[in-house]
Amino acid sequence: MKLSDIIKNVEVREIVGDTDIDILALQLDSRKVEQGTLFFAVKGTAADGHNYIPKAVEAGAKAIVCQTIPEIPADGVTFVMVENTEQIVGQMATNFFSDPTSRLTLVGVTGTNGKTTIATVLYNMFRALGYKCGLLSTVCNYIDGVAIPTEHTTPDPITLNQLLNEMVEAGCSFAFMEVSSHAVAQNRIGGLRFKGGIFTNLTRDHLDYHKTFENYRDAKKAFFDRLPADAFAVTNKDDKNGMVMVQNTKATVKTYSVGRMADFMAKIIECHFEGMYLDINGQEVGVQFIGKFNVSNLLAVYAAAVMLGQDPQEVLVAMSKMKPVNGRFEAITAPEGYTAIVDYAHTPDALENVLNAIHGVLEGKGRVITVCGAGGNRDKGKRPIMAREAVRQSDKVIITSDNPRFEEPQDIINDMLAGLDQDQMRKVISIVDRREAIKTACTIAQKGDVILIAGKGHEDYQDVKGVKHHFDDKEEVRKCF
Repeated sequence: MKLSDIIKNVEVREIVGDTDIDILALQLDSRKVEQGTLFFAVKGTAADGHNYIPKAVEAGAKAIVCQTIPEIPADGVTFVMVENTEQIVGQMATNFFSDPTSRLTLVGVTGTNGKTTIATVLYNMFRALGYKCGLLSTVCNYIDGVAIPTEHTTPDPITLNQLLNEMVEAGCSFAFMEVSSHAVAQNRIGGLRFKGGIFTNLTRDHLDYHKTFENYRDAKKAFFDRLPADAFAVTNKDDKNGMVMVQNTKATVKTYSVGRMADFMAKIIECHFEGMYLDINGQEVGVQFIGKFNVSNLLAVYAAAVMLGQDPQEVLVAMSKMKPVNGRFEAITAPEGYTAIVDYAHTPDALENVLNAIHGVLEGKGRVITVCGAGGNRDKGKRPIMAREAVRQSDKVIITSDNPRFEEPQDIINDMLAGLDQDQMRKVISIVDRREAIKTACTIAQKGDVILIAGKGHEDYQDVKGVKHHFDDKEEVRKCF
């Protein structure tokens, strides 16, 4: 595509060179630049892309988008100067890939917890309803059933537009996408047209990046602020920030609630470890999910599907066939008669929700043993809160290593233990080795008990000192069994 077409609708401060040149690819990483590439020099948190302009030119970059043009621009290279490179990558990527979201219906899901479940169930449901669909999620990206591995909840804008374009070329009508607070704050979704947005809930998370809860909340809210008038915004009325999210949106607002008056309502009729019977807007449906938090997730799915023009009855039939998402409240039963539940819960709120769901099924007829930790190089403030939540709702807690990253696992455990008093400590043991922690939980469990193994869910690795070592909670549980 011509550079002149790529910079359409972009606020440019200065151009040095020719814009009537062919661009073959876009790139944020100078190490991946090839002949004919347009390189974006982004001032990131860890490195400044302007330092890598000479390397990009040497590798064959034909154009550079930057905030400062070098004193001596390279011959034969066009420099496009903008106010903020990071803010315009999305728009230029959208232009380069011929505006993929004008050719398919894109729905974004944001919030602290529930994004993966809602986006994945919508993807699976719409495929069951006969549509070709795409999915962009924490667990995996999919283009009509073909898996594309993922590293981030929301990819960078170039990868994002490329994937969406591939979905269009594969004949997809719908795409469902998790929208992280980082993605909004860094404008990774710039240039995309959303037909709908879903808000799940808001609790403490990612404060290592956003610094304050208010910044985190405002990043989520900005997603809804930017929705166009022909879009819909489905929000959780049970969350105190639910109506805050949509107070400035131009989109059509619909609410959902478990137990309160809303446009879409649900209540639990019956609950087992195999699933639940629900009443959704006056219709009964059996589902293979467990817990009040999943009722909320499924209600958001139902609301979005109806807003996308699907028949409510067909949606409920499809919903009854849906299975839980990988690593989200996955129950595995031991021959000895106890149950292990593997869940991604890595925030205090998520842990509380999962433990509430377990108690809702157990009804006091068995013990709860919780295995949990906290990630390294992330929000340290939530560590003691998570420990307290685990102790409050468990008979025994084993605090262990999660993804320590570049921290010492014992230091993270100590941060968690610091939130407990002497009485609470009587319920707790700490075992640094996660494999041994899971084995210990299985050893002390008896018939009728439930072991919750929280924090990693779908992940099949442990991140230690920058190296990902294979580790899968479900594999470890099955070995014990």
